[in-house]
Amino acid sequence: MRSGHQWIAEYSESHRNPTNKLIHWICVPTIMWTVLALLWVIPMPQALQFHPLFNWALVFVAIAQLFYLSFGWKIFSGMLLTAAVMLGLCYFIEQHVNLPLWQIALVVFVLAWIGQFIGHHIEGKKPSFLKDLLFLLVGPAWEMNYFMRKIGFIK
Repeated sequence: MRSGHQWIAEYSESHRNPTNKLIHWICVPTIMWTVLALLWVIPMPQALQFHPLFNWALVFVAIAQLFYLSFGWKIFSGMLLTAAVMLGLCYFIEQHVNLPLWQIALVVFVLAWIGQFIGHHIEGKKPSFLKDLLFLLVGPAWEMNYFMRKIGFIK
């Protein structure tokens, strides 16, 4: 299995154009939130309803965090904090917004993917996930890695 550094290096190969990078900075976290929001609203089977807030989004985050361990504890922690904030946003929208969470998430999901494909058209390279679906998890870690390097948390 590849290390987190290898995943990030390979992902970086198709994300060099400044416009594509900017689009990714907006769309990758947006897509991450929409996926969590869509998973949030899928009903849990009765046998798995341990707590009212236990849902498929939490299951997904737990599994994704196992993958993020290969990126080191700093990326792992940053991704866990990011996921927690996004899950909190799902809860807030579900409780305080009059539109169903899934409808909001679906519209935003489609718009963000349109942005991603525009970015890759500008880049002139196919999205990495077409090569390996795990790159869908690498994108957020790639951004977290960049952010943590920028603030000096990772050298």
